[in-house]
Amino acid sequence: MKQLTLLRQSIFAGIMISIGGWAFLVKPAIGMFLFSVGLIGVIKYAAKLYTGTAGFVEHWSDLPDLLLILLGNILGCALVAAGSLCSPLPLSEAAETVVLGRLTNGWFRCGVLAIGCGILMSFSVEFARRGEKTNGGNISDWLPLLFAIPVFIFCGFPHCIADAFYNLVYIFSTPIDSISWGALLAYYVSIVVGNFVGCNIYRLLPKTSQR
Repeated sequence: MKQLTLLRQSIFAGIMISIGGWAFLVKPAIGMFLFSVGLIGVIKYAAKLYTGTAGFVEHWSDLPDLLLILLGNILGCALVAAGSLCSPLPLSEAAETVVLGRLTNGWFRCGVLAIGCGILMSFSVEFARRGEKTNGGNISDWLPLLFAIPVFIFCGFPHCIADAFYNLVYIFSTPIDSISWGALLAYYVSIVVGNFVGCNIYRLLPKTSQR
């Protein structure tokens, strides 16, 4: 029952992030700011997002749940990516540009850049959740999130759940035999790992600095 609930919460989080990613594909210059709506939805509904959870895992025994969250997020992304095929907007072309750009950059560079996204995600999620628990969400508690999301997009730091959506839109609209599956998988695994590392870098700080 716990795993089923976790999966449902994770699928919903994937849907929310994909909606933010959809806005980014439509108009990147504006979508980089509108993308925040996805993470706001995740926080408000207490959904389970890989990059919102990876930095707060306490024990190695929690890793199977984290992988389940990742799976659920990807499933949520797949649902929205399938729905994007009904849109008259040029989403597939925009997704192809993003994915081919990642592949050109290579898995190692993408993995390193993903660390930056992880740092910003733990930073923004920590303060937003803290605000929700203490005072119901003061605007100052949401500022890290509202600024951090555009920053990681502007800097080109990959977010593994947003990229799952871009990848799936690309896959669903591209002939199977023209996709570089090995390179796609290598780069995606690298950003999952990179996000995880970045999400946990704050642990290097003294405990007093983390409060």
